[in-house]
Amino acid sequence: MPSNPQIRTCLWFDGQAEEAAHFYVEVFKNSKISRLTRYSEVGFETHHRPPGSLMTVDFELDGARFTGLNGGPDFKFSEAVSFEIFCDTQEEIDYYWDKLIAGGGQPSVCGWLKDKYGVSWQVVPRKLMDMLADEKSEKSKRAMAAMLQMKKLDIAQLERAYNGQPVTAGR
Repeated sequence: MPSNPQIRTCLWFDGQAEEAAHFYVEVFKNSKISRLTRYSEVGFETHHRPPGSLMTVDFELDGARFTGLNGGPDFKFSEAVSFEIFCDTQEEIDYYWDKLIAGGGQPSVCGWLKDKYGVSWQVVPRKLMDMLADEKSEKSKRAMAAMLQMKKLDIAQLERAYNGQPVTAGR
């Protein structure tokens, strides 16, 4: 058994792996592209990719490692897998939401969105997890009810709901 296994997320793209990696590296600070690999003529009958075209791009987003694979049109992203971004301020939520939805992304509900590549993200206030921790408390129930009405999450409105104050129509 390996003494130090490495677990990395591989994202399957239809030709946009390098473009997506550059996009994500721009969005997330302390990020980088670390390696590109290319298809050769070996296995062409299986992968159908021109020799020399990009096969994979390895990149890091704030320390989380990813591989982008140009695998073709066979598989698509779904909401069954998403990446959570825990934020401390509304400014951070607004930043990540706006950056990730730019260029053709789609908002969803409860802080979820899809970026222009179809990858699902959850942009979440870190304190929301504490608010929802006791599902039996009235405070948690109010915070949950408020969250279910939002697309982009609004920390101030979630706190108002949690504290039993009126919530205004929001995002």
